[in-house]
Amino acid sequence: MNELMAVRSLTTLPVVTLGGDAVAHVKDTVFDASAARITGFTLTGRTLLSGPLPQDLPWPAVYCLGHHAVMVRGREALCDVPVSVARRDAQRGRLLGAQVVTDAGDVVGTVLDVLVEGGTSGRVVAFRLAAPREPVHGSRQRRHRVYVPRGEALSASGRTLVIPAHATTYVTDDLPGFVARVGAHRDRGRDVPP
Repeated sequence: MNELMAVRSLTTLPVVTLGGDAVAHVKDTVFDASAARITGFTLTGRTLLSGPLPQDLPWPAVYCLGHHAVMVRGREALCDVPVSVARRDAQRGRLLGAQVVTDAGDVVGTVLDVLVEGGTSGRVVAFRLAAPREPVHGSRQRRHRVYVPRGEALSASGRTLVIPAHATTYVTDDLPGFVARVGAHRDRGRDVPP
């Protein structure tokens, strides 16, 4: 498995050509929920006061996704697109804030972040959720952060993501433990949510 990256950390990353030219910054990440992959990025200009660009970056044009930049072969990787289309695509592909429920109807939590594989994959691997926690001695219900794999079947309807009920058996509140647990089950050849 490639190194995992949080989608929130991608916002404002520079888009850099292999020649070293910074051509834009990432504004939003666009997902295809049914394919569980990044489909592209909406962009802003390179300076702090720049607004949205009338271009986007489709995933096939990405050379590599890293912690410090999104690499492209050249400036021609950016595609002209009306800003209204880019905004619509970003809204349709938004996963942050979505409610996560199992296919059995149990509420798991709310998406705080999406973990994707870096490099050239762009595959959605897991979600970081704000999950309900039992009330503590007369206080309001508290929420804690957990990780849950995206599952082998993912459907999105409006602001709701549906994951298989068995995916909740891999829920944990520490990322290294989560990665190790899913990796151990894969090594044993068991069906594990990808």
